[in-house]
Amino acid sequence: MIKTLTAVVLATASLAAAPFALADKPGPGWITIEKAIEKAKSAGYTQIYKIEADDNGYWEGEGRKADSLTYEFRIDGTSGNILRDQKD
Repeated sequence: MIKTLTAVVLATASLAAAPFALADKPGPGWITIEKAIEKAKSAGYTQIYKIEADDNGYWEGEGRKADSLTYEFRIDGTSGNILRDQKD
C-alpha cells in the first residue's frame, strides 16, 4: 500500500513540475492560415503536412513539392512573403 501511495505521489509531483507548452496563435493583422497555405502552394508545394503559427511572427510548416521531397517553409505572418523554403 505504501509503495502504491508513494508511486502516485511521485507521479503527481512530476506532472505538476512539468512545463506546459502554450500553443502559439496568429497575431493581429496576420494573414489567415488559408492564405498562408495558398502562398505555400504558389511556391510549389503540392501537399502541406503541417502549418502552425509561430510566436516569432510567421507561419511555419512542412510539405512536399513536385520532386517528392519534404521541405520546410516559413511565411511572414503579416506580409505573406516566403521567408524560408528549404529541404527538410
